Amino acid sequence: MRRIFFWLGAFLTIVFTMFAQYKSPLPTQADFDVIIKDGTVYDGTGAEPKQLDVAIRGDRIAGIGDFKAAKAKRVIDAKGLAVAPGFINMLSWSVASLIQDGRSQSEIRQGVTTEIMGEGFSMGPVNDRVREAMLRMQTDVKFEIKWTTLGEYLRYLETRGVSCNVASFIGAATIRAYVIGFEDKQPTPEQLDQMRELVRKEMEAGALGIGTALIYPPATYAKTEELIELCKVAAKYQGKYISHMRSEGSRLLEALDELIRISREAKIPAEVYHIKVSGQQNWPKINDLLSRIEAAQKEGLKITADMYTYIAGGTGLDASLPPWTEDGGYPALFKRLRDPATREKIKAEVQTPANAWENLYLDAGGPEHILLVEFKSEKLKPLTGKTLAEVARMRGKDPIDTLMDLIAEDESRIGTLYFIMSEENVKKELAKPWISFCSDEASQAPEGVFLKSNPHPRAYGNFARVLGKYVRDEKVIPMKEAIRRLSGLPATNLGLDHRGLLKEGMFADVVVFDPMTIADRATYEKPHQYAVGMKHVFVNGVQVLKDGEHTGAKPGRALWGPGKTK
Repeated sequence: MRRIFFWLGAFLTIVFTMFAQYKSPLPTQADFDVIIKDGTVYDGTGAEPKQLDVAIRGDRIAGIGDFKAAKAKRVIDAKGLAVAPGFINMLSWSVASLIQDGRSQSEIRQGVTTEIMGEGFSMGPVNDRVREAMLRMQTDVKFEIKWTTLGEYLRYLETRGVSCNVASFIGAATIRAYVIGFEDKQPTPEQLDQMRELVRKEMEAGALGIGTALIYPPATYAKTEELIELCKVAAKYQGKYISHMRSEGSRLLEALDELIRISREAKIPAEVYHIKVSGQQNWPKINDLLSRIEAAQKEGLKITADMYTYIAGGTGLDASLPPWTEDGGYPALFKRLRDPATREKIKAEVQTPANAWENLYLDAGGPEHILLVEFKSEKLKPLTGKTLAEVARMRGKDPIDTLMDLIAEDESRIGTLYFIMSEENVKKELAKPWISFCSDEASQAPEGVFLKSNPHPRAYGNFARVLGKYVRDEKVIPMKEAIRRLSGLPATNLGLDHRGLLKEGMFADVVVFDPMTIADRATYEKPHQYAVGMKHVFVNGVQVLKDGEHTGAKPGRALWGPGKTK
């Protein structure tokens, strides 16, 4: 009998030892860093929200459920508030503003925790020619270029300190400028091999894919076949193709056909950047645009899009000029604008409707719909906030002559807003479940150097505007769907690792906001105004917004594409 009890005791000792090794510990004081209690939790999948608690430990979500009996270093009462995954800005131009101010104030205060860069032009790779062009393009924000690759730039931001996560596509125009220059010419076989090799290196270093902006030189000079070859390399690393298409106006549908062809032949997912129909005469094309994308999806192609929720686009005043004017880069453009005979040729093309290039001057419907918002020279800054028509009247000159004079005087693109879209089309785009959201602007703050220019109001308001104006007030889409398209959808499309959902084990990018008060405040006349209604924001488990105010924390990280190998 003693022997039986001996072996039984030994057996139970082994069993209890095994259980002790694998059993999860009960919640203790040290278990959680943060518990967000009693919030209405939207998990980012589009599922119905539930009133739950969200527990954070370190940089991860430790659990979603009932943690009322648990203890944490900090407890946030979220009763009556929405809790969601951090929002992803699918098209950010914060490449320089985050060097100036890593807090990303205008975006963090809307719940944006990840910014995606690289629409056509990227911050790497860099050689002497690209570096010279980047320095020349600097306006109010000045910075040294301390990197030579795109991956090094992202690491530079992370090391310098940013409040948001950052990731980037490779700009096809940057690759082209690096190898060929800014002239209108085609690559030799050897140059194309060099371009492919640059793409390969950046993809292995963690780039998300290839980005194009095909209405702007030198990108305009690239033929479809060149883009397919670059995309074939990116596709080997699970990359994506994003594009500001070759036309958003008169040749919109042909431009979409090009994007679909690139997707099909390179076997790569493709995204239409800031989807829109430009110019009143083209607005009826919206139904064909959306239906053609959905037909491609049914074919099995991965075609998606993103958008901002305004009727004005924002780009350079030089986007009103024919692409040949920038053959050779900006110095060549400024020289042409000072030559009387060349000016007459340019003026004739600007005022003549044609399908050969994207004429934003005509798409806007005239100079009264063209708002000047960013100048490089101090002498011209008093014109900020005036329309091209107003400046032309002040100077007593023709609007197109005024346009050319301003670019030549400022020796810059001149930041400009073009009122080219319709509200009806914005709502038709909003209704599509495969469209996510972007700002197409730089994160900034209503202070210091940022006040020298006027941004598009989307810099301060686009994401809050989705949730306030279009979800709560106008009920265009439900809250659960808007949050899915602000978080889970873009994270999935981009292949971001453990981002975009509120789920145990995911990185703790979490936002808490008041669905009854969240709203944009920025206007075209007064754009430097923060959105309201966002209460708390966590990035990688660190609180960067507390009770609506920035904490100063900069826990953002460089995020990498799924094909990263080094």
